[in-house]
Amino acid sequence: MAADSSPLYYWDYLQLDRILDAQKPESAKRGVPAHDEMLFIVVHQAFELWFKQILHELDAVLKIMGGDTVAEKDVGRAVHALRRINEIQRLLIDQLGVLETMTPLDFLDFRDDLVPASGFQSVQFRIIENRLGLRPRHRLKIKGAAYTDVLSTEHGDLVHGTEEETSLLDHVGQWLERTPFVSFGDFDFWRAYRGAVDEMLARDRRIVETHPNIDAEERAVQLARFDEMTTTFTALFDRGRWEELQQQGRRRLSHRAILAALLINLYRDEPIFHMPFRFLTGLIDIDEGFTAWRQRHALMAHRMIGGRIGTGGTSGHGYLEAAARKHRIFSDLFDLPTYFIPRSALPELPSDVRNQLGFRYAQNP
Repeated sequence: MAADSSPLYYWDYLQLDRILDAQKPESAKRGVPAHDEMLFIVVHQAFELWFKQILHELDAVLKIMGGDTVAEKDVGRAVHALRRINEIQRLLIDQLGVLETMTPLDFLDFRDDLVPASGFQSVQFRIIENRLGLRPRHRLKIKGAAYTDVLSTEHGDLVHGTEEETSLLDHVGQWLERTPFVSFGDFDFWRAYRGAVDEMLARDRRIVETHPNIDAEERAVQLARFDEMTTTFTALFDRGRWEELQQQGRRRLSHRAILAALLINLYRDEPIFHMPFRFLTGLIDIDEGFTAWRQRHALMAHRMIGGRIGTGGTSGHGYLEAAARKHRIFSDLFDLPTYFIPRSALPELPSDVRNQLGFRYAQNP
C-alpha cells in the first residue's frame, strides 16, 4: 500500500500551482503591463511542453532503432511514435495562428522587454534537431557564430553533448545497411533495374527531342535538365561517386543504405516491406513538418516585425526562411522519387525471391 493513501487530486497531479504561476510578463515589471504579452508567454510555454513530448517520443524511437537488430513489431512501435510527433507538429503550426491574433502594434508594446531573449535559445528544440541528425556543418551561423553561443554555458555544454550522440539519421542508415534484400542470390536485381532505367531515360529523352510544342530554346533547357538527372542516376549506380558526394556533404546516407531505401519504396506492396515503408515515410513527414513550421514561423515573423532584426540578433524572417531550406535532415529520402520507375517497368521478381518477401502464412506449402 502506498504511504500516502489520500485521494489524488487533479490540480495537484498536474502541478497547476507551478504551471499557472509561471507566466511573469516583463512589461508588468516596469509598471506598464502589455495585454498580449500573456498570450506570447503562454504560446511559447506550450511550444516547450510539446517539445518535451517530442523528445519523449524521439528517445523511444532512438532506443528501438539503436539495437543490433530491429524486430518488425518494434518498427511498428517506432512508426506509431513518429506519427504522434507529426500530429504534434500540426499543433505547433496551428498555435502560430493563435499567436497571430496579436497585431504588430500589440507586439511592439513589449518587444523591447524581450531583448536579447529569443526562441533561438530553445534548448529543447536544438536537442531535437541534434537527435534527429542535424550537425554543426549543416547549420546556419549567426554573424559567423556557432548556434550554441547564444546559450548559457550550462545549456551550451548540454546541447554540445548531444552532437556526439548517435542520431536517428545514423541509426536509420545502419538499419538500412543491414537490410538483407539488397541482394537476391543469383538474381541480379540492380542490373535488371538499371536496364529498366536506361529504357525509361531513353524514352524520356526522345520525347523532349521530338516534342512538337517545344521550341529550340526550351528544348535546350529541357535537355540540360535531363542530362543533370542522368548524372544523378549515374551516382546511384556508382558507389565511388556516391561516396564523393557524401564527403562533400551533399549526401547523408551511405550507398548501400540508399539502395535499401529505394528497394523498400519500389516494392513497398510486398508484405515484408509494408512497415519499413511506413517508417521511412514517417521520417519524411517529420522533416516536412519542421520545415513547414519554420516556414510558417518565418511568415509570422515577417508579418510582426517586417524587416527588423529578431530579438536574438538574427535577420528575423530571413534567417527562418533560410533555416527552413538548409536544416533538412532526411533530404536523401526526399530525393528517392528521382529514381522511381513505373510499377509496370519494375523487374519481375523470381518466385523464390517473391516468397522471401511474403509472410509464411501466405506462402504455399
